Amino acid sequence: MLTTLVFDIGAVLLDWNPEYLYAKFLPNPAERHHFLTNVLPPQWNIEQDRGRPWAAAEAERIALLPEFTDLIRAFRARWHEMIPDAIPANVAVLEAACAARIPSYAITNFAQDTFAEAQVRFPFLTRFDGIVISGVEKIIKPDAAIFELFLARYNRRAEECLFMDDSPKNITAANALGFATIHVTPETDLMAEVRAHGFAL
Repeated sequence: MLTTLVFDIGAVLLDWNPEYLYAKFLPNPAERHHFLTNVLPPQWNIEQDRGRPWAAAEAERIALLPEFTDLIRAFRARWHEMIPDAIPANVAVLEAACAARIPSYAITNFAQDTFAEAQVRFPFLTRFDGIVISGVEKIIKPDAAIFELFLARYNRRAEECLFMDDSPKNITAANALGFATIHVTPETDLMAEVRAHGFAL
């Protein structure tokens, strides 16, 4: 029986996308795609989610591509412009779960400092019964270890948890450990999906 909700944060509860910031600097879509694929690729940012300090991350890229120094530094300096808002329909699921006293947790790939800042901007991020943050633990999804850490820390069994994430790789990893899952896309009616799994929201 499912008793517990486990949320991802980015692209599930927060509308995070580097495009929002870099469209201001690079209005040409092809140039922006090149920059976010080759200058600051997703693999670069994931290392901050794993705990690498921003100063080291910036220095590594600037040493390779000094002509992009200002744009590289803008990623952290103007990070909040990548999150113009939350995703209200999905936040409503968390709020309904809290009101119903359904255990609600998060497992998120997030740098430690930016997550703390996001909690100030979006107070609903403080309402979880517990959170596993990759930047704190130095482990990132889809590594099974981060899911196992969650289960051990909060005394949960995978079979009682419904995990929601936008990444197919993370969904596959959670499924392999026995979690029920919802792959969240922009088209997902998350409230309906969670209710379909038996939660009274």
